Amino acid sequence: MSNSNSPIIVALDFPEKAAALGLVEQLDPSRCRLKVGKEMFTRLGPDFVETLAGKGFDVFLDLKFHDIPNTVAAACSAACDLGVWMMNVHASGGRRMMEAAREAIEKSSQSPLLIAVTILTSLSDEDIKEVGYMGTAEENVMRLARLASHSGMDGVVCSPKEVTALRESLGKDFALVTPGIRPAGSATDDQRRTLTPAEAMAAGSSYLVIGRPITQADKPMGVLLTIESEIASLPGIDPASLNP
Repeated sequence: MSNSNSPIIVALDFPEKAAALGLVEQLDPSRCRLKVGKEMFTRLGPDFVETLAGKGFDVFLDLKFHDIPNTVAAACSAACDLGVWMMNVHASGGRRMMEAAREAIEKSSQSPLLIAVTILTSLSDEDIKEVGYMGTAEENVMRLARLASHSGMDGVVCSPKEVTALRESLGKDFALVTPGIRPAGSATDDQRRTLTPAEAMAAGSSYLVIGRPITQADKPMGVLLTIESEIASLPGIDPASLNP
């Protein structure tokens, strides 16, 4: 069950618990969701995820499971027990792995969203070629997203620059989760393929993953509300739908 209508997912990437919770205390769980990735989960474990869920936040557990089908299914089942709102696997793990993950999710009473990672947004065409993929990043995103859809995934993680083509190909109900979002004027950091929040939503993104522009701001909630206002001003967006 979701506690928020917001498309904004704040990426919690901190080296220690106190700093992460310091940010969380400044955020409103009805105005955003939280992403817990490998660093925070490895340092702080399942208890940290349960703490965030206990504070009323929808938690996206971003561990990108990629292993043999039985192992991934067991990991997804364990993640369900934490009360997460969304989790993910790598589409490159193949159809059998994704179908096993889906089956494990359906056995849970929590039923979080299950999405797949296509091509990491930090990878350029040159990076992809170096690891042996044929074609461009965008071509590989399309191929893996179709495989994910046919394997029962609720959506995919993808670059905002691939959203328009994915939306046209996979329909309006397929969730498109886009990292690499940077408000106008922000540094791109290590992201290679970025758009602003308004550009990404206009292209058809379902959820926007935003980290450093919010987490390193002097007034994180202020930045979040500015982004929310920018999204609410888009044609076709009902501002009331973003608020509690």
